[in-house]
Amino acid sequence: MSRSATASLSELGVNPASELTSTTTDHATGRVLPVRGDLAGLLPWGGLRRGSTVSVGGSTSLLLALLAGATADGCWAAVVGLPQVGVLAAAELGVSVQRLALVPSPGSDPGPVIAALLDGIDLVAVACPLPPSLARRLTARARQRRAVLIAFGSWPSADVELTAESVRWNPLDDGAETLRRQEISVRSGGRGSAGKPKHVLLTFGEQEIELPLVAGEPTGSDEPADAGPDRVDELASRRATTRGRPA
Repeated sequence: MSRSATASLSELGVNPASELTSTTTDHATGRVLPVRGDLAGLLPWGGLRRGSTVSVGGSTSLLLALLAGATADGCWAAVVGLPQVGVLAAAELGVSVQRLALVPSPGSDPGPVIAALLDGIDLVAVACPLPPSLARRLTARARQRRAVLIAFGSWPSADVELTAESVRWNPLDDGAETLRRQEISVRSGGRGSAGKPKHVLLTFGEQEIELPLVAGEPTGSDEPADAGPDRVDELASRRATTRGRPA
């Protein structure tokens, strides 16, 4: 890794991969990084292949779910340019947050920051608007460094494209005031072996999510697909505020 890249990582408080513990290195040497079972069927390699680029559209829940299996297996991940994503939302979706770096505001020139992260992090999710020429250079860098680049939004020449077509929370017809389950319909496409379209219905939150609903808001309907983790963070914040008030 170049000195400038190392310096950029240090400023972000992230150690390069060569400085991580041997345990993490042992877990992260595989060519394909694991994903949760229902996502594996959407990826031509059955997981996230090192050096590949995957674009995700329509759902931050889907984006975070892609990070869950690999971080649980000892890999490190970074999310760049998504200030609305919080630690609670990531944890709810299975991400090992002790191995997650959040860079909500990478600055006016995010290219060097993203490049530095690709040098030292296994999976780097990017949500910054970038010129196509820079995006292609970052794709080449991910391939060279054997990192997985996950783009939130369209990305030129992505190997796999995952799109959340709809999202639905479980109906609360039993009178409960908690959200238990989120369902996202995902379509995949891409280049080469990923070119044949596939569909899968992902389910998050089999166990009850102990977050009260806010009075006056919809109890169960189709929501924008990127509302999942943001909604969880918002509800958790309101619940904490309510608990802190005197009776």
